[in-house]
Amino acid sequence: MKKTKTNNLNFIIGIAIISFVLLFIIVGLFYTPYDPNGMDVTAKNMAPSLSHPFGTDNFGRDVLSRVMEGGRTTFFVALSTVAIGASFGTLLGAFTGYYGGWLDEILMRINDGLASFPSILLALIVVSLIGPGKYNIIVALGIIFIPSFARVIRSEYITLKERDFVKNAKLMGASDLRIMFVHILPNTKAILLSTITIGFNNAVIAEAGMSYLQLGVQPPDPSLGRMLAEAGSYMFMSPWCAIFPGIMIVLTVIGISLINER
Repeated sequence: MKKTKTNNLNFIIGIAIISFVLLFIIVGLFYTPYDPNGMDVTAKNMAPSLSHPFGTDNFGRDVLSRVMEGGRTTFFVALSTVAIGASFGTLLGAFTGYYGGWLDEILMRINDGLASFPSILLALIVVSLIGPGKYNIIVALGIIFIPSFARVIRSEYITLKERDFVKNAKLMGASDLRIMFVHILPNTKAILLSTITIGFNNAVIAEAGMSYLQLGVQPPDPSLGRMLAEAGSYMFMSPWCAIFPGIMIVLTVIGISLINER
C-alpha cells in the first residue's frame, strides 16, 4: 500500500512538472517576449531583470525567448526520434517475435550488432555520413532507437503468441497480420508506453549532447543543447545562459522519469 501511494505521488509530481514544461513550450508557439534570434548589441550579457527575466546572451538575445523556442525544438527532435524508433522497432519486433525461425535469427543478429555500439558513438557515425542538422540528427537518433524497441516488442510477442486468445483467433481464421496488430499489439501497450517514455528521456539527453558537440541543431536556431554549447565560453560572465536551458532539460528528464515509475 505504501509503495502504491509513493508511486501515485511520484506520478502526480511528474505530471505537474511536465505540465509546467509543456505550458512553457506551448506558450512559446504563440508568444515570445522577443525574437529568439533578434540581437541587441546594447543589451549583451545582461543579468536577469524585469525586461529580460532570464537575462541576455553575448549577442544580446533574450534567453527566455530562446529557451521557449529551444525547448520546442528539443521536444520536436525527441518526439520525432521516438516516433521513428518506435514505429520501425515495433514492426521489426512484431515480425521476428511472431514468426521466429531464420527471419528472427538474421534480423535479431543485425539488431544485436547495432545495439552493441554505444548509442552516441553510433549516432556520431551516422551524422558524420549525412551531415549535421536538425532533421539529420532525427534520422540518426531514430535509427539508434530502433534496436531497443525491437528487442522489447519481440520478447512480448514471443510470450503472447502462445496465449489462448491468439490460438482462438487462429481457429477463427484470422490472418497473421490481424493477429499481430489487432490481437497481440494492444496487449503490449504497457511495456510499449514505458519504453517510449524512457526513449523520450534518452532522446532529450542525446539531442542536448549532439547539439552541444555542434552536430545537431545549427545556429542561429536554438535548442536546449545548442544553448548550452553557446553558453560554455561565457559561463563565468553570464552563467544564466546555461542555467535556464539546463533547468529545462533536468525538469523534463525528472518529470518523465517520475511518470514512468508508476
